[in-house]
Amino acid sequence: MLRRTYLALTAAALISGPAFAGGHSKDIVDTAVGAGTFGTLVAAVQAAGLVDTLKGEGPFTVFAPTDDAFAALPEGTVETLLLPENKDQLTAILTYHVVAGKVMAADLSDGMMATTVQGSDVKIMTEGGVTVGGANVTAADIEASNGVIHVIDAVIMPKM
Repeated sequence: MLRRTYLALTAAALISGPAFAGGHSKDIVDTAVGAGTFGTLVAAVQAAGLVDTLKGEGPFTVFAPTDDAFAALPEGTVETLLLPENKDQLTAILTYHVVAGKVMAADLSDGMMATTVQGSDVKIMTEGGVTVGGANVTAADIEASNGVIHVIDAVIMPKM
């Protein structure tokens, strides 16, 4: 089952390759910008003041929600989080999507806990498809010069 999951994730990463062309020579932020499907995430990273951090040396593993994932949040949530007075809450949510170090799909195991930069643990499941905090990984192992991106279909929220 793990081999089949790994092969499915590898295939998804290869299929999404054109969207991330040249990603390995770009940092995580530039790779996300170039993909064209992470506009909300990039705007949130900018509002939280995390651009320089995610352009830093790393390595980082980012579980990146797509624009559709942000759009699925209750109406007004994104707009509220982007307000300057909510910067701390936004930062906590974004850093909950980041793990220090470079964690590739082959490094994952069912039921593993990963400590996020936010400080809380997130549960990773690999049976029947890979999930992170309940969000499905839709593309994996998108390498950047300072880490790796795994695309997820939902915004995961830390307990606050």
